[in-house]
Amino acid sequence: MNTTSMTSASSVPGEVVLDVRDLHAFYGKSHILQGVNLNVRAGEIVALLGRNGAGRSTTVKAIMGMVDNRGEVLWRGRNLIGLKAYEVAHLGLGYVPESRDIFPKLTVHQNLMLGEKSGKAGSRWSFDDMYRMFPRLRERQHVEAGVLSGGEQQMLTLCRTLMGDPDLIMIDEPTEGLAPAIVQLVAEYLKELKRRGISVVLVEQKLAIALEISDRVYVMGDRRIVFEGTPAELKADASIRKEWLEV
Repeated sequence: MNTTSMTSASSVPGEVVLDVRDLHAFYGKSHILQGVNLNVRAGEIVALLGRNGAGRSTTVKAIMGMVDNRGEVLWRGRNLIGLKAYEVAHLGLGYVPESRDIFPKLTVHQNLMLGEKSGKAGSRWSFDDMYRMFPRLRERQHVEAGVLSGGEQQMLTLCRTLMGDPDLIMIDEPTEGLAPAIVQLVAEYLKELKRRGISVVLVEQKLAIALEISDRVYVMGDRRIVFEGTPAELKADASIRKEWLEV
């Protein structure tokens, strides 16, 4: 397949751009996802919440084509099931893994350069944008990424994905292990994505930050969706929080 022709297209605000229907995922013979249904609209932040093992990370990996899957993952009406991860990425979806997969021997700036999508003109993002959002990266742009702190590596991973100019970005546990000040910086980063019309799927365990910035939330339990609603509706539903979120 010629992926260079897979360019993004503009979306109408509020339009459903990602529609996941009856999604199942497998690791070998293990049946992990049990029919997940969710959708994301253009320019919307959607939080995917749940305890460890609920299936949140597997859901975003299945959407990206990184695990065996079946069902429907409709991106602007096109089913992504069967595509490879790089083909999904070229259609306009970005993925930031929890593992912060940086290139440790390359500098910060070189890592960002690797995120650029070849053959695509008119990106919404520049190196200056990245350095303006995260001044610490500007200060360390010529430093090898492997010596950065955990928070700095998270910033770099987020920015490298953004340099590919995705229309939707899925971010797995971006605040894990970060200091409160850096967590708030990440929250502002996600709000900036929304302001620029980019849809966000946020996999997060920190309930407070997810409810602060999200338009809608899904709660996963037993590898399926057990709640869908607004942050206010989740705050008001003590039974869902107690059964599926609280320790």
